[in-house]
Amino acid sequence: MEKRVIDISPPGKKKEKEIREELPPVREPSFSFKRPEIKITAPKLPFNKVFLVIAAVLIIIGVIVSSSLSRAEIEIKPEIEILTFKTKATVDKSAEAINFLDKVVPGKIFQTEKTVSGDFSSSGEMSEAKKAEGTIKIYNNYNSPQVLVAQTRFQAPLEKFQPSLEKGENPWFRTVERVVIPTKGQVDVKVIADSPGEKYNIEASTFSVPGLAGTPQYTFVYGKSSESIKGGMLARTSQVTQEDLDKAKESLTEKAKKECNEDLKNKISADFAFLAEATTTEIIEASSLAKPGVGLEKFNYQVKARSLTLAFKVEDLKKFANEFILSQVPDNKVIYPASLKVNYFLTNSTLEAGKIILSLDLEAKIYSDIDETALKRALEKKSAAEAKLFLEGQPEISEAKIKLWPFWVKEIPAEEGKVKITLRID
Repeated sequence: MEKRVIDISPPGKKKEKEIREELPPVREPSFSFKRPEIKITAPKLPFNKVFLVIAAVLIIIGVIVSSSLSRAEIEIKPEIEILTFKTKATVDKSAEAINFLDKVVPGKIFQTEKTVSGDFSSSGEMSEAKKAEGTIKIYNNYNSPQVLVAQTRFQAPLEKFQPSLEKGENPWFRTVERVVIPTKGQVDVKVIADSPGEKYNIEASTFSVPGLAGTPQYTFVYGKSSESIKGGMLARTSQVTQEDLDKAKESLTEKAKKECNEDLKNKISADFAFLAEATTTEIIEASSLAKPGVGLEKFNYQVKARSLTLAFKVEDLKKFANEFILSQVPDNKVIYPASLKVNYFLTNSTLEAGKIILSLDLEAKIYSDIDETALKRALEKKSAAEAKLFLEGQPEISEAKIKLWPFWVKEIPAEEGKVKITLRID
């Protein structure tokens, strides 16, 4: 029989402490809310499948980039020949265009004039002698008219002459013309010194008439001057000689020609060729106001020159040379423009007719013309090595260099626009 255990302790109230320990703790109310987190988990693929997808994407991108960006740069060095030729060409002022058949190049006449002048010293010497001149008033206080012939002498006091007169020098002044002085009258008369020199430049004075000495009229007929008698001189001075004029002309002729030529060069534009040998310069005027024998310390001389030339355009001569060379080589040959050399010199000149003849020495590099379109088609889909081998196997090509881009491109693109061909000519 199962034993039963009976709590013998009488039921009663639990103690307050025990009751408090058994109650759950009271929590303060909270009003904060949290948004629920939603997580989406992508389905996981196996590693091999991920790798294949990435590889496929990269391949597609590579194909697109390669197709859009691929290009080829091909540098070709053609087989070069250096050819030289000699020919002649006529420059004609009447020609309006190049005539390849008759070997004529258009020309143009240029001309200019230049006047130069200069002062030159006279080398000659001469004695310059002038007599003093003046006017005196002749008085006649005699009781009858007085007639005085031309060259009548009037004498001034010796003290008026400075420096003093020397032996052989007379203190006289002579009338220029015949004169009649009325009774108790007076007349103004022009007189000239008996000899040249500064001594006869005297101040106002009284004059006697030596020819009347010993006659009653001597004290009644006399002269007076109210102003100085002047202008007398006796000196050595410079004189222009014919040799002076000739030397001045020679000096200015050289200068005029030189400056006229320089002006002519400056007048011609840079696209024209100037040949000194095809230029004429002449003196068209040479003169001086001074004449041989004139007493001048300096004189002026003037010379006028004219220069004329027949010039031609350098570009016209190059075009003529280019066409001449092409006419001497096969049709499939072309000229490398930068290699064209044209040396020319004058053979004959007839400027009066407006023509000159030039001898030409020509030189140029030529090579076979390359058909880029056909060449690009022939290189389609070839590798760089194959393309190089193909190009250098052509008789008109001596060397080829090929660059493909980007680096993974292995063959020449089929699109012509992606293939660039350049020529290298040394």
